[in-house]
Amino acid sequence: MKPGLAIGDSAVFRLTIGAGHTVPALFPEATKFQDMPEVLATGYMVGLMEWACIEQLAPYYDEGEGSLGTHVDISHVAPTPPGLTVTVETEVTAIEGKFVWFGVRAHDGVDLIGEGRLQRAVVRWEKFVPKAMAKAEKTLQEDLL
Repeated sequence: MKPGLAIGDSAVFRLTIGAGHTVPALFPEATKFQDMPEVLATGYMVGLMEWACIEQLAPYYDEGEGSLGTHVDISHVAPTPPGLTVTVETEVTAIEGKFVWFGVRAHDGVDLIGEGRLQRAVVRWEKFVPKAMAKAEKTLQEDLL
C-alpha cells in the first residue's frame, strides 16, 4: 500500500437506490424475500458501505493490490425506498499493517439509516487469487470422489 492514508481521513460516497437494491432483489430464489417490502436490503447497504471504503482506499493501492472485507459491525435502523439517494460517510479509524478500519454512516436524506465499522485487508491479487482458486479446485475434487 502506498503511504499517505492516515487516521482521520474521511470521504463521502453517494448512490441513488433502485429497485434492484431492495430486499426482494437480494436473493430472487428466496421466496420469503419476495413477500417483503421493496426497501433497501441490509445486504446491499453493507455492500454500499464497503464500496465507499474501497473508493477511499483505491488511491493508495500499489499496482496489483486491492482490498477485501474482513469484519463488519453495522446497524440498519431505518428503511430506504427506491429513488432516495444514500450518502455514505467513511472515516479511517485505525491502520494495523494491511488492515484498515473505517467508521461508516449512511443517510438517505431523511434519516440516518445505518452506521458502524468495517475492516478491510489490503491484499496482492497475485497471492489471493491462486489461494481462492485452489480452494475451489479442492472442493470440486472432493465432490468427484
